[in-house]
Amino acid sequence: MNLEAVFGQFPILQSDDIVLKKIEDDHLDEVFEIYNNDRVFEYCGIIPKHNKDTVKNMIGHFERDYHKKSRVKWGIFYNSEPGRLMGIIEAQDFNQKVNVVTIGYFLAESHWGKGIAAGAVNLLLDFLFRDVNVNRIQAEVMPRNENSKKVLLKNGFIKEGTLRQATLWSGKGIIDIEMYSILREDYVK
Repeated sequence: MNLEAVFGQFPILQSDDIVLKKIEDDHLDEVFEIYNNDRVFEYCGIIPKHNKDTVKNMIGHFERDYHKKSRVKWGIFYNSEPGRLMGIIEAQDFNQKVNVVTIGYFLAESHWGKGIAAGAVNLLLDFLFRDVNVNRIQAEVMPRNENSKKVLLKNGFIKEGTLRQATLWSGKGIIDIEMYSILREDYVK
């Protein structure tokens, strides 16, 4: 696993439509729009944040986590609106022994259903398989989160099964999660 590709310099990923880049302080309003919406985190292990100062501090935590090499969060932007953050996608739990990474993503509600999440996941897969040389990419999904499952399946992920009462998610308690994954050998670009 080539962690230098991730943590040497903040990677900017770009396709014809989407750019994944660093979330800056001047994206505070858009980040707050995401975190202030309870519906965005209905199926996530994240508690919504209804205080703008809390969200501002979180942007600093994104930077801290990146420098600790524990996770990287990209803002999701459209090339046609390069200054407007529409969502967040992340890679975390870089397990070098097994060569696996876990991803997650969420969009502002106003951008749901437009194919943005699927495009962002596709862009991240390409980077993680080609540049970082990851073998397995996985995502954990609450069983009722049908939209997230569609994003993963559209990108070639396979549902491996349901882990019953397997994890503790903030605000949700102990929950079942479905595990989805894609291996480098499954990936077709």
